[in-house]
Amino acid sequence: MEYLSERAKLLKPSATMALNRKAKDMKSNGLDVINLTVGEPDFQTPEEIIDYAYKAMKDGYTKYTEEKGLKELREAICEKIEKENKLKYEPEDIVVSNGAKHSLFNIFLAILNPGDEVIIPIPYWVSYPAIVSICGGVPVFCKYNEEFKIDLDDLKEKITKRTKALILNSPSNPTGIVYEKDELERLAEIIVSNRILCISDEVYEKIIFDKEFISIGSLDKEIKDLTILVNGISKTFAMTGWRIGYTASKREIADAIGKIQGQTTSAPSTISQKSSVFAIREGERLFKNMIIEFKRRRDFLIENLTKEIKYPYPFGAFYIFLNFKDMNSNKFAERLLTEKLVAVVPGSEFGVDNYIRISYAVNMKQIKKAVDRINEFVKENQ
Repeated sequence: MEYLSERAKLLKPSATMALNRKAKDMKSNGLDVINLTVGEPDFQTPEEIIDYAYKAMKDGYTKYTEEKGLKELREAICEKIEKENKLKYEPEDIVVSNGAKHSLFNIFLAILNPGDEVIIPIPYWVSYPAIVSICGGVPVFCKYNEEFKIDLDDLKEKITKRTKALILNSPSNPTGIVYEKDELERLAEIIVSNRILCISDEVYEKIIFDKEFISIGSLDKEIKDLTILVNGISKTFAMTGWRIGYTASKREIADAIGKIQGQTTSAPSTISQKSSVFAIREGERLFKNMIIEFKRRRDFLIENLTKEIKYPYPFGAFYIFLNFKDMNSNKFAERLLTEKLVAVVPGSEFGVDNYIRISYAVNMKQIKKAVDRINEFVKENQ
């Protein structure tokens, strides 16, 4: 008897996690490996948030909350979105989940019927296609233009009667590109005219340099009604392990997500939710120094990586998507690790086979060593 589902057999292990494990194993064996694979801030959660979590537990916030999440947190999210993103939502339009990845799962379980298509722009975050497939959808990949943004002509061609949604990620993982207002307006026009949904993944909105972040749903009411906003506190506040993400959407969709969550995980950790109220309401003062440091690292990389390496200019997130002589990304990543002890993620995981992604969520000492080693590798292979 076959015990595994076809759904389970479709999935492959995360290459990012596999490379991260390999790098850690090599390091534990005494090798001086610099690990640039994982997309997680290397900063500790601000002490005030940790203190607040302790107080919340002492005050009795250790029981279940309602399925959409703690009302106080959903109110804080509404305040944040209205003030910072120019979007008006009510607490019942918000669903708090166990991280933004869980939010995405909930969304696609709520909106997809078997065979529905979801357009995923290349390069994409590695989990998008897997999440869509697990939820019964069909990933359809859209090309990028010279700026690594959605090729609008190709997007129009990819939209069919089966298209249910488009995923938008700005600032982007893996490239760090950020969409301008006029680009979002052209994109919104296509979305609205075809009546498809826009899943706007905004988890890196605060990790942005030299640009203004604009949420596509803020452009007008038509696009807002078709947008499902996804965000969380993981990246902004260095709270990845606290597992809090959220969605903001039309009530009909929010109610469906809430029902799904009520029958699966219920609400996230109450302690994490209560701490997130504090983090969101305190805002920038808790993460400002982290963003300054990320920019310092990004600037160092741009100034010091050899000009032989090409990449889309990273205006946000904490990644750079590197290309050298159109090398096969898997071989490039393997050789960097074995020859120079630098762990990176091959671009094939993001749908682009001749790039690699580096994360600069590591300290400056490691970044400087990594740059020296990468430049050395390039020089040796010219």
